[in-house]
This record gives sequence, structure tokens and C-alpha cells, in this order.
Amino acid sequence: MAVKIRLARHGAKKKPFYRIVAADIESPRDGRSLERLGTYDPMVDPSVVELKEDRIRYWMNEGATPTTTVKSLLKKKGFSSDSA
Repeated sequence: MAVKIRLARHGAKKKPFYRIVAADIESPRDGRSLERLGTYDPMVDPSVVELKEDRIRYWMNEGATPTTTVKSLLKKKGFSSDSA
């Protein structure tokens, strides 16, 4: 089973709120996920990113790959994939 760390959109219309999740590649964007790894709220200034760094490291060690958006959020937060 291939796993990606990606965003799942929640919130109302024009007021997005995202969960950072580990999900199977074949599951839909807002569908079933394996685990919640954090949140991203782009509507506040500055945007808020909360992460469960230990669980993200676990999934990356298991072979999960983050999407480009999640990778940029991790980089902003100071999470380095080298330490995974």
C-alpha cells in the first residue's frame, strides 16, 4: 500500500480549513485517511500550521511521501525531512 501525506479540505464554502493526513494514494482527497497528522488554517494572518512531528517522522520512515504543498508547509515550520 502506497501512502501519501496530503491535505484534506474541511470547513465551509470560501472558508477552507485543512487537515494534514496520511492516506492511501487511491483514496479520494476528503475520503478515508489512515491518521491525522496536523492542521493548516490559511484564513488567519499569519496562517497557522500545527503538526504531530513524531507521527510525521514515523510515516516518512515507513515510506510515505508528502505532496508538494505539504512539503512546503513542513519546510516553513522548520521540519527537515533529513532528520526522518
